[in-house]
Amino acid sequence: MALHTIASVGSVTPIETIRRREIALSRLVMSYIVAGLTFMLLPGTFLGVWNLIHISAHSTPISASWIQAHGHAQVFGWVGSFILGIGFYSIPKMRKQDSFALWTAWTCFALWITGITLRWFANIYLVGWRVLLPISASVELAAFLLFLRAVSGHKATAKSGTPAPMERWIFVVITGTIGFLAMLTFNLIGCIRASLSASTPAFPHGFDLAFLAISAWAFLVPFVWGFSAKWLPVFLGLRTPRTSLLLALAGSNLVATTIIAVGFPRFGAIALLASAITAPIALRLFEPTAAAPKTKDVHPSYPYFIRTAYAWAIIAAALGIWAAFGDPSGGLGGASRHALTVGFAAMMIFAIGQRVLPAFAGMRILFSKRMMFCSMMLLTIGCTLRVVSETLAYPGYVAAAWKILPISAVVELTAVTVFAANLILTFTPLGIPNSSKTVTMPCK
Repeated sequence: MALHTIASVGSVTPIETIRRREIALSRLVMSYIVAGLTFMLLPGTFLGVWNLIHISAHSTPISASWIQAHGHAQVFGWVGSFILGIGFYSIPKMRKQDSFALWTAWTCFALWITGITLRWFANIYLVGWRVLLPISASVELAAFLLFLRAVSGHKATAKSGTPAPMERWIFVVITGTIGFLAMLTFNLIGCIRASLSASTPAFPHGFDLAFLAISAWAFLVPFVWGFSAKWLPVFLGLRTPRTSLLLALAGSNLVATTIIAVGFPRFGAIALLASAITAPIALRLFEPTAAAPKTKDVHPSYPYFIRTAYAWAIIAAALGIWAAFGDPSGGLGGASRHALTVGFAAMMIFAIGQRVLPAFAGMRILFSKRMMFCSMMLLTIGCTLRVVSETLAYPGYVAAAWKILPISAVVELTAVTVFAANLILTFTPLGIPNSSKTVTMPCK
């Protein structure tokens, strides 16, 4: 009896093992999310506001390396960190007794954050940038390859334990992963070229336009489409999406961005508009729903903001065609990119992120529904002001529109601050654990 008691005290039950593993995974994903929020607020949005105030004041010319540092912090630091963290959290083998899997995820985290920080330092402070630029890009690519190695080992299984065919939405995400790799590869090439021959860390204008097209349409858009096909039928009560059509659109986007990158922006832009218009049809986003949306513990308005996000993607593609046929000031192209990255991608993160991330962080409830609504509404207002004023100001159509640009930047800064605060408060002890037994994990 005594021996049995001693063995019981020293052993760990299977339930306790699962609990510890879930806690470790929650800490992992929260680290990625908090890091992403930090890059979004400080190097990303705050620097973007600073840049826009200088541009609108027509004072000294703003440095191209500062503008690119802002974009890098937003796309790589914010969105990239979110995708890597959620990706690691979603791999089933991370829930097994596999210390190597956790080690890989944390190593990827360290490399990824180091690479983005070095890039920020090189672009802003210009200290040792010829060395730091290629190192930062190499470290970021190494982090992604670690992530890719972990994800590629996952195989879906049916309830019987036999291998199951992958759902088609996963293939849409895979096309986004290809775009992610292409973006990182282009980034490394650009960094090496700049370090060897350029006078500043900034990419040349033509190369930067190709890089931005890949970052936006080959990376961001397919990821949003893929996870929309996975989550929106559940969250919004949509009918079964036409995933075969969506997969075809994702493939055409890769082709279109390739066409743009090799020097034929007009043909590529037309193809992107066709994809942007067809994507909501593939998702059945504006058709009668099969069930009521799931709005428990979140603001009930979020389905409307998701639909407006897809409208922003169409606006972005239309502005992209306008810019491709003549944009000497650069304002139309800038408005197009802003409509896509903020109106579409950021809005989807605001709406879906505040819906799913609390569950990833130890099954918690979003701190404030009102803060969720305020963040989405402010982002919509700020993006509208920015896209309209940039379209009117840069080409010289309406001089007064220059005064609206800094206002739009402050409104968007407020929106992302409220969004970040709502998530961080959710992750802290102020957040409320979700005790419901009917909660389902969206990535399992």
